[in-house]
Amino acid sequence: MSKLNVAVIYGGANSEHEVSKASATTIIANLSPEKYNVIPIYITTSGKWLLNDSQTNDLNCPNLEKFGQIVILSPDSTNSSLLRIAANKAREIPVDVVFPVLHGRFGEDGTIQGLCELSGIPYVGSGVLASAVSMDKFTAKAIAAYLGISCSPYLSYKLHELGDQASLDEAAKEVRQTLGYPCFVKPSNSGSSIGISKVRNKAQLIKAIKTAFEFDTKILIEKAVIGRELECSVIGRNASDAFVSVVGEIIPGEEFYTYEAKYNNSTSQTIAPADIPEEVSTKIRTLALQIFEGVDAHGMARVDFFWDETANTVLFNEINTIPGFTSISMYPAMLNASGLSTPQIVDTLIELALER
Repeated sequence: MSKLNVAVIYGGANSEHEVSKASATTIIANLSPEKYNVIPIYITTSGKWLLNDSQTNDLNCPNLEKFGQIVILSPDSTNSSLLRIAANKAREIPVDVVFPVLHGRFGEDGTIQGLCELSGIPYVGSGVLASAVSMDKFTAKAIAAYLGISCSPYLSYKLHELGDQASLDEAAKEVRQTLGYPCFVKPSNSGSSIGISKVRNKAQLIKAIKTAFEFDTKILIEKAVIGRELECSVIGRNASDAFVSVVGEIIPGEEFYTYEAKYNNSTSQTIAPADIPEEVSTKIRTLALQIFEGVDAHGMARVDFFWDETANTVLFNEINTIPGFTSISMYPAMLNASGLSTPQIVDTLIELALER
């Protein structure tokens, strides 16, 4: 049996660039050289696509941006290939499957998926629609509400609605009356907790709104939940055959799970399986599958919740259709705790992509 050519696309022109590189390193390390020819494609922070043919596992290749050869994923569905551009000539590199490891905008939001659809090349993960609606926190919560799944109370604003001090003052009044303090301000389309602030008064709120708008033109302001952060992994085609992992728990080393707490704070803890009652685990796993099906996800997703122990209520937080694969990421860790090794995970994801 011939080996599959797998294009692993990583980096990206967004704020999660470094996380993507760490995730891609894990994925490539777990792609069997007996089964796959790995083609690492690096997208710079400026958006340039480069072929990383350094023949090493170091995706931080320091000279790549200077000497790497430009590649293009051809939208011509009759040839299913990358085009390698060198000396004003293009050479085709056949591709059997694309493994996008692009967190955040221009990767997890349906854009790379649309390009793969045009190219006719199978790709790992959810399609255009599921990727887009899952990336947008407002839309994902709207779908959850339609499914009858509870979320923390929230408000949503667009940039043009808060363009002057008067509108900011009016929004602050609405937040105080509807949600109260403390609350969280988030870009609607962002990941890794980038652009998120916890606020306790009007001055902090207005500053946080301006910060969130640096990352998106739409923001969410959510009532703070006193509860435990729980999540689980889903892998499969749809709700009828998907496998749902054990439930894991995040214990941040800071007040909430910021970017620093996730990747740079050694006191943060990730636990799988979480020490929770069986009925809570069952409920979270059931809701995760409902969300996965509700957004029409495919392949993989990590679904995040809050559990209020006092009220014994579970609230949906968000769904990630290209979850992290770093050494501390919960998506592979929860599947590992459920009996799937990381090589099995990446093999399964590629198989699902080829079957679709």
